[in-house]
Amino acid sequence: MSTTAPPAKPAQAAPKAGQADKRFKLLDITMKRNHYRQDALIEVLHKAQESFGFLELDVLEHIARGLKLPLSRVYGVATFYHLFSLKPSGKHSCIVCTGTACYVKGSGKIVEAIAEKLGISVGETTPDGEISLATARCIGACGIAPAVVFDGEVKGKLDATAVLARLAALEDQKEA
Repeated sequence: MSTTAPPAKPAQAAPKAGQADKRFKLLDITMKRNHYRQDALIEVLHKAQESFGFLELDVLEHIARGLKLPLSRVYGVATFYHLFSLKPSGKHSCIVCTGTACYVKGSGKIVEAIAEKLGISVGETTPDGEISLATARCIGACGIAPAVVFDGEVKGKLDATAVLARLAALEDQKEA
């Protein structure tokens, strides 16, 4: 049985003075409110992601110590659930629905076109930190398939050309 080690801590800008302490204090408060119960792990991970934006290795270690859990268990839960991320998200998000209706109407081709154009795979962010690409099993918008969610806004009846144009517009916003 092979195990995957937690990833190395990603490089990022240092937090502002006192900012990191406040975020860790929020985690400590959440753990205390739950009486340091190990079954509160998911709630604590949600609070961590809300506070930090993603789950860095030092955050996972802090949670493991606080809840007296092995780091492997905390890491396992963080990687099992789709809502948790171990990498920072881009400034903009693009979530392509790959549910049956959307897939039949071409969402697979949309994902391929985005990946080729941006040079990233599903679950990754462009090197400039602008756009994150993700897929969802179903977003409940089958009537407007294929559907894509741009920064929380659902758009439907799209093809690869329209999606790439929308992403180009998002990238242009950074230059303006």
